[in-house]
Amino acid sequence: MSLLILDTDPGVDDALALLYLRARADLKLLAITTVFGNADVETTTRNALWLRARLALPAPVYRGAAGPLTRPRGASPTHVHGENGLGDLDLSGVALSPADPGAAHERIIELVRAHPGKVTIVAIGPLTNLALALRAAPDIANLVAGVTIMGGAFAAGNVTPFAEANIHNDPEAAAGVLAAPWPVTLVPLDATLSCVLTNADARELAQQGEAGRFAHDVTRGYAKAYEQLDGCVLHDVAALVSLTRPELFETRVAPVSVALSGERLGQTVWAESGPTISVRLRADGAALARHFRETVA
Repeated sequence: MSLLILDTDPGVDDALALLYLRARADLKLLAITTVFGNADVETTTRNALWLRARLALPAPVYRGAAGPLTRPRGASPTHVHGENGLGDLDLSGVALSPADPGAAHERIIELVRAHPGKVTIVAIGPLTNLALALRAAPDIANLVAGVTIMGGAFAAGNVTPFAEANIHNDPEAAAGVLAAPWPVTLVPLDATLSCVLTNADARELAQQGEAGRFAHDVTRGYAKAYEQLDGCVLHDVAALVSLTRPELFETRVAPVSVALSGERLGQTVWAESGPTISVRLRADGAALARHFRETVA
């Protein structure tokens, strides 16, 4: 069984990632750590607490970074994730407990040290919490089982022509995380954009039980942002599937750096030196979406 920390900015596709995690007996969720990104950190933390309650997840929720290491926080993408960050799904009727005590990056350090060689950090938001953890405790780079990141773009971005949102939201944090001597797997847009939950698939899921109905309902607003696809992209789910079904991806192993200035700010680029990164460069999107539907159903 793999022990996971999910570093997340819920986010509709983050909610689907948690739904997938709940259905996997081989993945044990140690903690949910929140970060700004798809909304401000107050909202993403509220959403994580709501998802914990709604999905009955037995994991603590720790609030994390409210903004990038050095830059002002950008505007929340309400056109993608709605005003409440969860596709404007009705969040009433669920009693929420407060976030668990402690800063996210400090709890990451504690959990990694408590389970040396066994914890995989899956980061599906900006990488600020991971960068802060590394600054405070560089030794954790040698103690994690791995770090899997949904982020980056080599062909084309989704917030600029060059950059993907998670990396662009805090490029300095991303640069530090990718330069650290820990085993990193990067799942960029180049792989995730082919992983589509179609509207027809969502309607079929809605007929297959409580989890399927949740997947359908939470994605209705999100799918409007991907109207040209007649569905929505499973970005964050793909990061988790890269752990459980790596054969669905083509991988290139090479150093990767992050552009820190100019029009290409936040772009991930192949580098000539530095730690090697396992980049899931392409995915069998249809098979991945089918795996997600079957797992959830």
